[in-house]
Amino acid sequence: MTETYDVTVEDIVYLTTPTGPLLARLYVPAGEGPFPAVVSVHGGRWVSQSRLTNEVIDRALAEAGIVVMAVDFRMPPEARYPQPVGDINFAVRWLKREAQRLHSDPALVGGIGTSSGGHQIMLNALRYDDPRYAALPLEGFGASADLAFAVACWPVLDPLARYHMALRKNMELHIQSHHAYWPDEAAMAEGNPQLILERGESRALPPLLLIQGTADTTVPPEMTRRFFETFRDSGGNATLDLFEGKPHTFITHEPDATESRAARAGIVRFVKAQTKDPRARVFA
Repeated sequence: MTETYDVTVEDIVYLTTPTGPLLARLYVPAGEGPFPAVVSVHGGRWVSQSRLTNEVIDRALAEAGIVVMAVDFRMPPEARYPQPVGDINFAVRWLKREAQRLHSDPALVGGIGTSSGGHQIMLNALRYDDPRYAALPLEGFGASADLAFAVACWPVLDPLARYHMALRKNMELHIQSHHAYWPDEAAMAEGNPQLILERGESRALPPLLLIQGTADTTVPPEMTRRFFETFRDSGGNATLDLFEGKPHTFITHEPDATESRAARAGIVRFVKAQTKDPRARVFA
């Protein structure tokens, strides 16, 4: 039986940008640790929602003994790719810098993202030292934003393919969101986790858990399966958990469903298994 921890919740400013402060919600288990830790990145088609979106996931992880830093990041019209990815890269480094104070350790820091947040956390997982992503300096910390592990739930891992799907299906809200976040289709191909793997551009392949519902009409399950296969063919250690008949964002929209509970428990098991030996990371 998994031990349940009391959790302290606090909102902090982790970064001040030219457009204003960015907040993070910290979920910190009570205890000495060292606990695993994650930067949690919300979805919302890159253009909406907040650090509170994945509260049901973030709190469940914290109650299981995982420090969670759920972040806000700049979104259109204030910023577009690659700046939001840079905010998330900064957050990873911030959490590493503060890890011991939060009863964790820099070697135990990973990331979790949902939907478009899954896309952005995977860019940082694959290219953590991209000079555009790592452009924001962090006082008192010079190490990189490499991740000990990554979890991506219903992620947009091929934004160019998803854009073309949205065009075919007249998904106007998604089309507008792509136009707001991405400068053009060339950027959708460049900042594309699937194509990064195919082009051999990944700088790291941290252990990866993919969560996907088979009835997802926003992110085709075939996209996630293809990434899973390409990641493994590239030498990475990946697990794909498929949930039959479940739609996009099923964990947060149906938190009490049996499948949602099972998915959260699977995330906890994965994170704890990877952080038993943080040297399990694979670097390209």
